[in-house]
Amino acid sequence: MKVSILGCYSATPRTITNPTSQVLEINNQMYLIDCGEGTQVQLRKHKIKFSRINQIFISHLHGDHFFGLIGLISTFSLLNRPNDLHIYGPKGIKDIILLQIKLSKSYTKYNLFFHELESNESELIFEDDKIAVYTIPLKHRVYTNGFLFKEKPGLRRINIDAATEKNIDVCYFNKLKQGSDLKQEDGTVIENETVTFDPLPTQSYAFCSDTVYNEEIIPLIENVDVLYHESTFLEQDIEKCIPTGHSTAIQAATIAKKANVKNLILGHYSTRYSDIDLFKKEADTVFESTFLADDGLVFKF
Repeated sequence: MKVSILGCYSATPRTITNPTSQVLEINNQMYLIDCGEGTQVQLRKHKIKFSRINQIFISHLHGDHFFGLIGLISTFSLLNRPNDLHIYGPKGIKDIILLQIKLSKSYTKYNLFFHELESNESELIFEDDKIAVYTIPLKHRVYTNGFLFKEKPGLRRINIDAATEKNIDVCYFNKLKQGSDLKQEDGTVIENETVTFDPLPTQSYAFCSDTVYNEEIIPLIENVDVLYHESTFLEQDIEKCIPTGHSTAIQAATIAKKANVKNLILGHYSTRYSDIDLFKKEADTVFESTFLADDGLVFKF
C-alpha cells in the first residue's frame, strides 16, 4: 500500500505548499482522493500516470479540495483518454462540473460518471474484486465524507514444495488457490491447508479530512492500518476548531489511539504555522506511530 501526498495544506495554494490531494495505491489499483488546485501539475511532477486513475473521491465542496477537478477532467480529454472516469462526491458536484463543461464547450471524449453522495450514514460506494470503499461521515461546515478503503482477502498461495511432493498437477492450482481440497483418483483427499499458505494479509486506509474532533467515526476506522486525519491547528489555537470545523494534532492523535489504528498521518495544516514538526511533537504525546504528510512525500506500508 502506497500513499502519495500531492498536497496537504489548508485554504489557499502557495508557491511552496499545495491544497489537499493524494493518490492511494493498493493492490495495484490507484485512487485519487480530493483534487485541490494544482493537482494535475503535482501528478506530472511526481510521474504518476494519468491513465491509471479511474476513480476520484471528493470529500466536500470547499475549493481547496476540488478546484483542480475541472482542469484534470479537461486534460484527460485533451490526452484522448479512452477509459471511463467515475467521480464520487457530495450532491451538487455534477452540476458544478457539467456547467463548466457546457459553457466552455469542453465535452469529454470519454464517459464521465458522477456518483453523488448525501447520506449521513456510512455506505458502500465502490466495490470490485479487490477492494471496497465506504464513506466516513465527518462533521465540517458543509456536508463532508471521509473514505475507508478496505482490501479484500486474496487467494491462497501454493506451497510449491508440498505440491511437488504430493505430485499435484499445475492444472489443479487454481482450485487449491480458491480454498478447495483435492480429491485424487484413488479416493484419498489432500487437504488444502497441507499444500497452500494463507493469503497475504489485507490492508486498509482511512482518509478523514475535514472534520472537528468526532468520536462517532471510531467504530468505522477501528484497527485500520493507516489513518490520515486532518490536523489544521496546534493546541494553542484549539478555540478555532469548532467555528471552522477542524481539529488539532492532539485531537487527531486521540482518535487514532481510541480507534487502535496502526499508523497515523497528519495533514491539512494551517499555513499560519512555519514549522510543521510542531504537529508531530504534539501528537506524539498521545500516539507514537505518527507521521507528517508533506507535499511530495510517499508513504509505503
